Amino acid sequence: MPALTHTRHHPATRGSVDIRLPWWALALPALAFVALLTLILNPADAHAATGDPAVTHLFERVQQLVTR
Repeated sequence: MPALTHTRHHPATRGSVDIRLPWWALALPALAFVALLTLILNPADAHAATGDPAVTHLFERVQQLVTR
């Protein structure tokens, strides 16, 4: 017994791609980016281990440049 095949009623258009993302596919990365950015901009909330003073100085300079 042969299997039934479904034919397309509308021919496929070439050159355009129709991709639809769910709302959370854009919201979750944006939320994660904002959360990490707030941790960088407010280092009082983040308690890191003491390290090399040069690295600490570098992060302070980056924070000053970002907040301008």
